[in-house]
Amino acid sequence: MAEANTAPGAQTGILGWVERTGNKLPDPVFIFFYLIIALMIVSIIAAMTGVSALHPTAIDESTGAALRIDAVSLLSPDNIQRLWVEMPKTFTHFHPLGYVLVVMLGAGIAERSGFFAAGMSKAVKSAPTALLTPVVALVAMIGNHAADAGYVVLIPLAGILFAAAGRHPLAGIAAAFAGVSGGFSANISPGQLDALLFGITEEAVGASALDPSWTANIAGNWYFIAAMTFLYLPIIWYVTDKIIEPRLGAWTGGATAGVEAGDTPADPAANDEALASKGLRHAGLAALFVVGLWTLMVFAPGTPLIDEAACDAVPAADCSIHAQLRPLYQSLVAGFFLLFLLTGWAYGRATGTIKNHRDLVNMMAESMKDMGYYLVLAFAAAHFVAMFGWSNLGLITAVHGAAGIESTGLPLPLVLGLMVIFAGLLNLFVGSASAKWALLAPILVPMLMLLGISPEGATAAYRVGDSATNIITPLMVYFPLILVFAQRWVKDFGLGSLTAMMLPYSVWLLISGVLLIVGWFYLGIPLGPDAPVAYTLPGGAG
Repeated sequence: MAEANTAPGAQTGILGWVERTGNKLPDPVFIFFYLIIALMIVSIIAAMTGVSALHPTAIDESTGAALRIDAVSLLSPDNIQRLWVEMPKTFTHFHPLGYVLVVMLGAGIAERSGFFAAGMSKAVKSAPTALLTPVVALVAMIGNHAADAGYVVLIPLAGILFAAAGRHPLAGIAAAFAGVSGGFSANISPGQLDALLFGITEEAVGASALDPSWTANIAGNWYFIAAMTFLYLPIIWYVTDKIIEPRLGAWTGGATAGVEAGDTPADPAANDEALASKGLRHAGLAALFVVGLWTLMVFAPGTPLIDEAACDAVPAADCSIHAQLRPLYQSLVAGFFLLFLLTGWAYGRATGTIKNHRDLVNMMAESMKDMGYYLVLAFAAAHFVAMFGWSNLGLITAVHGAAGIESTGLPLPLVLGLMVIFAGLLNLFVGSASAKWALLAPILVPMLMLLGISPEGATAAYRVGDSATNIITPLMVYFPLILVFAQRWVKDFGLGSLTAMMLPYSVWLLISGVLLIVGWFYLGIPLGPDAPVAYTLPGGAG
């Protein structure tokens, strides 16, 4: 295979600048530590100069006026004590930590048993030739629940299937990459990404103290991400068939050129169609069991997932069914854990990838090993978010930021559109979705709450920008792997070639995402169950 020039700094122009600048940035863990140091310095200066704001909801009982919030130095005796004494609590009470680890315990079984890989392969291989592109794109977006499997299984498989159909394999790789990574936040149901992002959102709301009663609902963007899926699907289809494939030209290399070890799933059962089909049937039955179990807990006598007393103190006209369904929404993290666990276990038992309970436990342990880096990142992010709250700078910045935005007269949907573009630009340099949101949420979430936009709305706007530019930054962790997949078919395909191929997808996904978020907020459509677009501070303030 000919070696392509992929060394850092080899790119020129804007892409070269992005690559060189991004490579100079420290690891996200150390970005948080450096920001903590900067936050300490700023908090000292802010406390000395009397930086303050009036709390939008709290009242000073001694004066009857709005409570004044003053900046607090992080080097005050109380904050120093809190840092060292509460360090274990600050880490373990970081909301995203529990959400993500619980879901990933189950997802690790589904991935390692081969269930995710077999499911994606079955769906794509069964697609009619005329519908190959949209099926690849749809499976790629849904396959985001499968984490790494979407990249290492579906993308090379798409190249093979396109070549077998007489189409250019790079078009298949591009369509799958656009779906898996460009449509990273799009899906037909919530999953581990929702648990991760809403955990950070909940932490930001809690640190602001604007609404102590607000709790995360990982289905809070369900309607929105489903709409993203069906918006992005025709865009990826059109860009692939009408822009990318005509530029690549006719494929004459045959159906097997470039196929090497690693192009097919590592699951041994994937090479045995009958065995894989048997495993998928067993997994389907397991999925039906979980759905039936949750349905039973909603409608059976006793209704453990329905809070029948939620409306006892509320006038009947003001009571919402969503208030009664809150336990159901909050149970979805456990629901996805059980769904992934049982479907993966059922598939593994049927295909032989799980022979006994020890294999199951080992797979769960391996999935936690994979979360090692996330645990380190979460430790740094938890302290940054917590210390932002201790200093009061997050709320003060949000109050003054909201007032500044109001003074500009910009419509709120336009503000959200600009937020999407900002997140997309930041994504070129900081690839981690959780790292970026942990940086932005402590300010953006309370600021948008003060402007009348719900925490779910802030999260939805962020995730649009976070995914659209994944596919054009060389700093994206899977970018080199995608390049290797492409070079198996076209030997001299370089990093610049891959970026240029994916750029039309990125542009159209970003434009359509901005239009979607702006239109959604103008229309006021709920983002998910019990997740309105608009928000009013407790007591009607704001």
